Amino acid sequence: MAVFDTPQEAFGALRPVCVELTKAQTAENVERLCGQLQSVSDLALQELQEYVLFPLRYTLKTPGPKREAVVLKVVECVAFVLSATRVRKAGLLQELFSDLCLCLGSPVSPGRLAPLSEELKQEAMRALQALLHAADGDVLWTLYQPSALPHLGFAVSLLLAAAEHEKAKGVQVSALRCLQALLLQGDCLEPCRALDGEERRRLGDLFASFLPGISIALSRVITGDVKQGHAVVVSATRVFARALSRVMADEQLVQVPPKPETLALDQGGRISELLVHRSPDWVSSTAARLSLLIRKVVDGVSAHPHWKARVELVDMASLLLSTCSQSLAGSAGQLVKALVALVSDESPEVQGRSNEVLGRLAARGAVAGDRGLAEILAEELHALATALPRLMSSQDDPGKLSTLNLLVGCLKLLGPKVNGVLRSASHLQRLSTALLQVLELDVRDVKIVEERAGGAPGGSWTQTGGGHRKCFRFFTEDRIFSLLQQVGRILGYYGDLYLLVDHFVERYRESATYRKQAALLLNELVAGAAGLHVDVLCERDSTMNKAELQGVVASVLEEYMDPANWYLVTSLEGEGLGAEPAVRPPGLLAVPSAESCPLPPASNPRPLVPSLSSNIWQICIQLEGVGRFALALERDFRELLMSVLYPVLEKAGDGTLLVSQAALGTMADICQACGYGSVPELLCQNADYLVDRVSLHLRRLAHEPHATKVLEAMLRHADANVLPLVGDVVQDVLAALDRGHSDRTPLFLGVMHTLVTMLASWFVPGHQTEGSLEQTSGGPLLGEGGLQGKRPAATPTREEMEAFFQDYVRQKRIAEGDLLEDEEEEEGEPSPTSQSESQEQSPAGESPLPAHAQIAQEVMERCLHLLSDKSLHVRLKVLDTLELCVVVLYPYQNHFLPLAHRTWPALVTRLTNDDPLAVLRAFKVLCAFGARSGDFLRRRFSKDVLPKLVSSLATQAPVSARAGPVYSHTLAFKLQLAVLQGLGSLCQALDLDETDLHQVADACLPYLSAKQPAKLQAAAHSVFLHWMQMDPDAAWLFLCGVWCPQSYEAPHPSLCPVRLSGMGRKRDEFTDNVLRLLEGLP
Repeated sequence: MAVFDTPQEAFGALRPVCVELTKAQTAENVERLCGQLQSVSDLALQELQEYVLFPLRYTLKTPGPKREAVVLKVVECVAFVLSATRVRKAGLLQELFSDLCLCLGSPVSPGRLAPLSEELKQEAMRALQALLHAADGDVLWTLYQPSALPHLGFAVSLLLAAAEHEKAKGVQVSALRCLQALLLQGDCLEPCRALDGEERRRLGDLFASFLPGISIALSRVITGDVKQGHAVVVSATRVFARALSRVMADEQLVQVPPKPETLALDQGGRISELLVHRSPDWVSSTAARLSLLIRKVVDGVSAHPHWKARVELVDMASLLLSTCSQSLAGSAGQLVKALVALVSDESPEVQGRSNEVLGRLAARGAVAGDRGLAEILAEELHALATALPRLMSSQDDPGKLSTLNLLVGCLKLLGPKVNGVLRSASHLQRLSTALLQVLELDVRDVKIVEERAGGAPGGSWTQTGGGHRKCFRFFTEDRIFSLLQQVGRILGYYGDLYLLVDHFVERYRESATYRKQAALLLNELVAGAAGLHVDVLCERDSTMNKAELQGVVASVLEEYMDPANWYLVTSLEGEGLGAEPAVRPPGLLAVPSAESCPLPPASNPRPLVPSLSSNIWQICIQLEGVGRFALALERDFRELLMSVLYPVLEKAGDGTLLVSQAALGTMADICQACGYGSVPELLCQNADYLVDRVSLHLRRLAHEPHATKVLEAMLRHADANVLPLVGDVVQDVLAALDRGHSDRTPLFLGVMHTLVTMLASWFVPGHQTEGSLEQTSGGPLLGEGGLQGKRPAATPTREEMEAFFQDYVRQKRIAEGDLLEDEEEEEGEPSPTSQSESQEQSPAGESPLPAHAQIAQEVMERCLHLLSDKSLHVRLKVLDTLELCVVVLYPYQNHFLPLAHRTWPALVTRLTNDDPLAVLRAFKVLCAFGARSGDFLRRRFSKDVLPKLVSSLATQAPVSARAGPVYSHTLAFKLQLAVLQGLGSLCQALDLDETDLHQVADACLPYLSAKQPAKLQAAAHSVFLHWMQMDPDAAWLFLCGVWCPQSYEAPHPSLCPVRLSGMGRKRDEFTDNVLRLLEGLP
């Protein structure tokens, strides 16, 4: 298409289209005109501007209803012409301005929007923007004369109505941008000449009439529904700030004359009534009203989820503080508060912009009136400290985050000047009280009191302190606690550490209510003073040296480790042992019913759970503080290590899980700070000091009851290298146990149990310290006595088979006592039986026992004497220890078997005539002996234990068969399950004969019933699996006697027919389990 560069050519092309549009106002004619305009150059169109606009304006002014499509095309064409030309006539500007405003306004309700489509509204606003942009400076100024005030008011009301009530986001944003352009502060508006001071004053006078409506409407838009999107909030905040700066600018208000000016062309004084005189009284009253709106806008935008809205709030605060610091002095605190809160914003853009604006304000000096930034921040800090507890208890988590961001920002901006605030007693008292109240912990959780330390060796020493999440009364968000930690660290970084520590130590002492919170803050103060994980804006004036910091840490540690604060009650379990039941069950698995169980005796009043929970948290926080102090001092902490390590080890041996975990985390922090590679290395290198104190305290055990806990913790968390170092103190414990103090026996037994547990983990390859004798994959782990049928084995040779059977026959005869004396003399080594008869003898040339085995042997000998102790608690601990001694000693058979021989009588008593709990533990010990002593105990087991065992299983079978689901939680069920799980592997390890195996099978058969609990069925199934490995033929014959899945015919008529008792039976409760076992036969 050809381009018309000259007005003459363009006129020739546009005239027919303009004439046609004047005659017929249709959308097609408007589109044809727009198409022709595309081919006209901007210079030619500038000459023909009024000619082209005439038919378009005529179409808009034609009376009567108009089609909306036609009006839309006309407005689009007008916007195109205005975007390509300049408006150089005031009359044309005012007429176009009125025409476009009339397009938006309702003819019925003046001041309201017409019910038009969103496209038409948006296009009319775009045309208005183009008109304001196209007008020359002098021409545009005619639109802002007092005589044009009604026209401006009409436009402003229409744009505000669109911004506030329209649902379409595009229309809202267009209305706000048009309003911004009308204020002559549009982002893209470039007037031909800049306004001078007088013109800015007159413009302010003009818009002062609209300021109430603009500010109220925009505040409603800003704080409206969040779903309207951030673009609307950003535009509305920008217009709000620029409208206020246009009217309330300080430089304009000083130029306002004392009396209102008289207008020359004002007919009847109607215009003068609309104008506002910005007198000091008006400024004061308006500023007071605007302060409420500013507070509303600040609160709404500071919590907006989109970072661009918060950046716009920073720009608004910057603009108002720089242009209206005198007129809006009452709102300066709110604006500074917004900037300070956004200093700690999660968005780096918001943080950077806030820091930049605050830096300029600080450099400027006075911010509001004659008040500087530091003065405003100090007042805000004081007010915030006063209101902080109320805000923390009443606000939701986002509001609390905003409040704490403000607090952190105030402290960061005050920087070294925070000292001046904290030296005021009232300021420090209010701030500390607020922090102590906000940090109040929720101690109602019962779980942390119930969780007990399992004593797993080695522990998770790599975890840091404070691994358990703290629960607070007034908040749940982790970020809130992080901000409170930052408050403490910033105070420690900038503040006078001596003053702060003395103050919070005093608060720590004055009330148990504040003790935990004060300890939390003391920990953070020291970390902040050392510069650990503290986020600041500027460096402090002076840095505390390590010697001074060490002195402060020493004083706090002295307070923490005072016996009144360190040795707190953390458990409902007393130190003493409970009374034994008056009636003892008569035998193995003889569990009394619930009705026959005697009620426990009434106990003394005990501490309430919240009190125990509070004590636990206090100890944990103090332990965290020890670790934090170590990280703060680094290698200098070695000077305090001797006074700290022993108390921390006491807590590492505490029975409360949370306390022991916190102590492990503290030791990990100490290792990191002092240069130790691991906790075992820390303990080994300081073992001489620890052993000396333990040995000293063992002699005064009545006054130092925690010595055994320290020794246990030392063994549990060290490695095998510590064993030679603790040998003497272990002998002291064994000697103390020999002296016989019944009240202290449990303490010494705890040490022996921990010692043997660690010996097993250090010196027995593959030993599992926790649950090593529990059921795994359908059966207990009983060493070599476990299931072996699934292990691949090489086919033995003929010589190996012959040697195996000869050895089998010889061992069987030895076990039955049928070996002749001359055959005994031919044996190169004494039999296990002869070893048991002469336990004091040992073969010549035998190497001495290793140190760890000697210790285990000595411990096992003590256990023999304590198996019949009157205390159930002692007997249970002895049985656990004895089981571990078996694990350690079994490689040394010449020493192990005599001890097994001596243990047997007392063990049988525990199995057959003791409390059910002791029976359960004793059976586990029996399984351990059976797995590691071979057939040494076969005859003893068959004679002393097996009859009562099978009798008890047979007696309990009907009870469990008819019991309900609650039965699985009873002690009787647990005993049945443990016996059935261990019985099969025990029989295989002891190599029982056919008679004994049939007794076991008869006792276990009722547990194959479908009426039994599923776990008991599975355990009985494992017993038969072991029997099938030992004697598959006998097992098959026994099972077919219960139920035979098929009939068997003789291979020849002369042979007797095959008849099994299980043939021809109907399916019953045993059928499924028996069939599953038969299918598993090889």
